Amino acid sequence: MSPTAFPRQDATTLADDGDELTFCSTCAFSQACLAEGMDKRSLMDLHVLVEHVGPYHAGEHIFREGDPFEAIAAVRAGTVKTYMIDRDGREHVLGFHLPGEVIGLDAIDGETYPCNAVALDTAMLCRFSFPKIAVLATRLPGLQRHLFRLLSRDIGRAALLAGDWSADQRMAAFLIGLSRRLAARGFSAHRFQLTMARTDIANYLRLAPETVSRVLRRFQKDGLLLVDRRELELLDRDQLAALADPILHR
Repeated sequence: MSPTAFPRQDATTLADDGDELTFCSTCAFSQACLAEGMDKRSLMDLHVLVEHVGPYHAGEHIFREGDPFEAIAAVRAGTVKTYMIDRDGREHVLGFHLPGEVIGLDAIDGETYPCNAVALDTAMLCRFSFPKIAVLATRLPGLQRHLFRLLSRDIGRAALLAGDWSADQRMAAFLIGLSRRLAARGFSAHRFQLTMARTDIANYLRLAPETVSRVLRRFQKDGLLLVDRRELELLDRDQLAALADPILHR
């Protein structure tokens, strides 16, 4: 167990925006700021809580299970995987977090992080001291609602794959979910890179790795997508969305 999550000696402050009060386009809290039309004082209060940290390189841990909970963090660039190791030493992938998404929310109920978070590629983060942002949220209803929304979204994603779904439905839901999440942050909804390994995807979807490969080959044969190593293009997004609909419900 490391003594502190988000170790500062391994992380570098990337930017100091000073008085400009600019937030990244992928910022997890930009929607709250824009929707509420925060005044300059409120924006400043939120802005000074942001600590830009990174880079974390592929394979480097951001926090580990049991580390003291001090902060939540928004992914600024790259992809972060969260996972747990069971008593038998088996890994269970909990999720993949893209730019603009938050890690550490599941630690709010306790004093330590209940899982591990590792960078899958070069990742940069916006770190928010949770005690400080919680105090600020009591003064800014929009920020408080947004925190609740992020928590609800995290819980919802965790429950998506709990049903008795087919391999095709699980894979389609995974791809359409990625597509929608990337599009919401201004990235392409049709062409993107799978930054996670096939074995990680299989673990997350509760499928065998060979099943993941077989389903992707069949989707490609049926003209639903193109796969070139980790590069993926959705050719028939509507058909994939129809397959995913029982899981995603929208």
